[in-house]
Amino acid sequence: QLRFVESGGGLVQPGGSLRLSCSASGFTLDRYGIGWFRQAPGKEHEGVSCISRSDFATYYANSVKGRFTVSRDNAKNAVYLQMNSLKPEDTAVYYCATCHCWDRGMSKTGNNWGQGTQVTVSS
Repeated sequence: QLRFVESGGGLVQPGGSLRLSCSASGFTLDRYGIGWFRQAPGKEHEGVSCISRSDFATYYANSVKGRFTVSRDNAKNAVYLQMNSLKPEDTAVYYCATCHCWDRGMSKTGNNWGQGTQVTVSS
């Protein structure tokens, strides 16, 4: 069973930055494409960004392109999402999960969600 732990969320002002971290227990993340998803109150999960196995490709939703950067550190068995120029509409719970990832899109390959990490962008 794949288990993820998301961290790094918090409360920030509009225009601020956060760095989210996705870590895994019991398996090696570099064997998988890893995606970041978010769920705002009353809405379904949406794909935000992903990074493919071996860093061959990355994808960003149009709403975050130019503001967010996804990366991985295989030595630390972690995937990160650097979020800059945050907007109130970025407020959501953010999750990581295995996914198929290419430069034009992403799709979740598992069927379980972790607890996520809360990001709140507000004055």
